[in-house]
Amino acid sequence: MEQRPLGRTGREVSAVGLGTWQLGADWGEVSEDDARTVLRAAVDGGVTLLDTADVYGDGRSESLIGAFLAENPGHGVAVATKMGRRVEQDPASYTLEHFRDWTARSRRNLGVESLDLVQLHCPPSATIEDEATYDALDTLVAEGAVRAYGVSVETCAQALAAIARPHVTNVQIILNAFRLKPLEEVLPAAREAGVAVFARVPLASGLLSGRYTRETSFAAEDHRSYNRRGEAFDRGETFSGVDFDTGLEAAARLAETLPHGVSLAAASLAWAASRPGVTSVIPGARSAAQARANVEAASLLEGGLDLEAFDAGVREVYDDLLRAEVHPHW
Repeated sequence: MEQRPLGRTGREVSAVGLGTWQLGADWGEVSEDDARTVLRAAVDGGVTLLDTADVYGDGRSESLIGAFLAENPGHGVAVATKMGRRVEQDPASYTLEHFRDWTARSRRNLGVESLDLVQLHCPPSATIEDEATYDALDTLVAEGAVRAYGVSVETCAQALAAIARPHVTNVQIILNAFRLKPLEEVLPAAREAGVAVFARVPLASGLLSGRYTRETSFAAEDHRSYNRRGEAFDRGETFSGVDFDTGLEAAARLAETLPHGVSLAAASLAWAASRPGVTSVIPGARSAAQARANVEAASLLEGGLDLEAFDAGVREVYDDLLRAEVHPHW
């Protein structure tokens, strides 16, 4: 697995990481045994970046990762967690006192003295733009609670505001074949600043897996059922903000451009990972088979798919079906 610099930290992380929202909540039930097999398959495949959050299962995801890593000393894995979504999304909530409390809880869940990387979890724009936010985060680093910090964002404007801060290690943003706007300014700005970029929701909540049809249904507790219009959190988090039927049409068109033996999911992950400025893509997995498939997609970075030809198809489909719906919003 190709390893890439994690911003200015001196560490490297895998080009394909593992997002662990699925191990916490909002994607249907995943047992502890299944969670362990997912983590095992990913790490055995060369994944060295696990992305989690204190709100995934109210700490369940962090705790499962902590237990797994404790059982595997010398693992070489960087854990990126997130904080700030367990309270009302009010700029007044983002204080040094709360940051200390939140990171202390994550450290207990993960069983570590210092967090490798903590990211603000899609906070309000005012928080991202406030110098006091970064003063507080710098204090956490000075105190040893965290080694580095970044920001997970919803919009390109928020990403650019975070990138402009001198000590931000990474930004995390939705980037996939249905969400191209970050290619225009965010990735070039991050490269120039030496800021890592994690491409999250790289399979558009599964639409780019190529497995869904109009008959596909999701469990009631799955956000793909209850958040399609942004009822619980930002609409862009579910199917990247794309109408489900439109996404099915777009996915089918992209699949038609691929050579035999290359899946749409693998092509989509490799395409995202190959965009200049992307450090790691962080797909989730609910089974060991999915985790292994994500890892195998990284091999396409070395051949087996003309990624620029696929990119041309991505842009054509985006312009035809998605640009008007998606581009103005995020």
